Amino acid sequence: MNLLNTLSMAGILPLTEFPVPEPSGNLWVPEQPDSFWEGVREIVLKALPELQPALAEGLWACLVILAVVLLVAVVRTFPGSTEQAVELAGAVATGTLLLRSTHSLVGLGVDTVRQLSEYGKLLLPVMAAALAGSGGTVTSAALYGGTVIFDTVLSSLITRFLVPMIYVYLCLCVANQALGEDTLKKLADLLKWLMTWGLKIILYLFTGYIGLTGVVSGTTDAAAMKAAKLTVSGMIPVVGGILSDASEAVLIGADAAKNAVGIYGMLAVLAIWLRPFLEIGVQYLLLKATAAVCGIFGTKRSVGLVKDYSGAMGLLLAMTGACCFLLLVSLICFLKGVG
Repeated sequence: MNLLNTLSMAGILPLTEFPVPEPSGNLWVPEQPDSFWEGVREIVLKALPELQPALAEGLWACLVILAVVLLVAVVRTFPGSTEQAVELAGAVATGTLLLRSTHSLVGLGVDTVRQLSEYGKLLLPVMAAALAGSGGTVTSAALYGGTVIFDTVLSSLITRFLVPMIYVYLCLCVANQALGEDTLKKLADLLKWLMTWGLKIILYLFTGYIGLTGVVSGTTDAAAMKAAKLTVSGMIPVVGGILSDASEAVLIGADAAKNAVGIYGMLAVLAIWLRPFLEIGVQYLLLKATAAVCGIFGTKRSVGLVKDYSGAMGLLLAMTGACCFLLLVSLICFLKGVG
C-alpha cells in the first residue's frame, strides 16, 4: 500500500491533495509498483525516450562549436591575420552558441530546484506527522526542522546566488578567451571555487546534522554499497564524493521502503528530478567530448572556453543532485523512524 492510500485511509490527507508538482514527473510516478527498485526502473524507462530531442539539439550545437573552433584555428594561420581580432570573433561566436543552450538548461535546473523544494514542503510535514504518530515526537521535530532549514537555505543559495554567479563566471570565461587576460581567468576560477564550496559546506553540515540524529543506521549488501558509492561519486560532479557517503542510507531506506508508506514520496522526488538531471547531464557529457576533440586542433583559449562551459554544466548537475539527495535522505530518516 503506498503513501497516498495509507494517509487517505487514516484521514490525514486526501489523495487529490498530494499531487506531484511537475507535469512529466506526475505522469512518471508508478501507481502500484511491486517494489521501490521496480518503481525506479519504470521511471527510468519512461524518462529515456524523452532525451532524444535534447540529445539531437546538443549534438547539433556541439558540431557548430567544433566548426567555429576549427575556423578560428584555420584563420589564425592566414598571413596578415590579427590574432587578437580572430580570438575576439571566436570568443563572441562560441560564447553566443554556448550561452544559448546553457541559458535554457540553467532555467530547467532552477525550475527543478524550486519544484523539489515545493514538493518537500508538501511531503515532509506528512512524514513528520506519521513519525510523531508512531511515538517519535522528538525525532520528528528534529528531522523536520533541520530538513526544512537546510532545504530552504540550499534552494535559496542556488536560486539567488549560485545561478547568477554561473552567468558571471561564463561572462568572465568569454572575456578571458577574447582578451587573454590572466586576471579574468583568476576571477573566474575564484567564482567557481566559491560556488563549489558553497554547495559542499551546506551538504557537509546537512549530513553531519542527519548523522547526529542517529536515525539512519542499518546494514546492506557490501557489493551493492560499493557499486552505489562509485556510481553516485562518478555521476554527479563537484559533490558526488559527499553524496556517495549518504548512498548507504539510500540503499537501506530503499529496502525498508518496499512496504513502507514513503515509497510514493521517494519515487515522486526521483520522477521530478530525473528528466532535468539527464538533460543537463547529456549536455555536460557532450561538452566534455567536444572539448576533447577541440583539443586536437583548436587554440588553447577556444578549448578552455568549451571546458569552462562544461564545468558550468557540472555545477548545475551538482545543484540539482544536492537538492534531490537532501530530500531522499530526509525521507529515509523518517522511514527508519516510523519503521
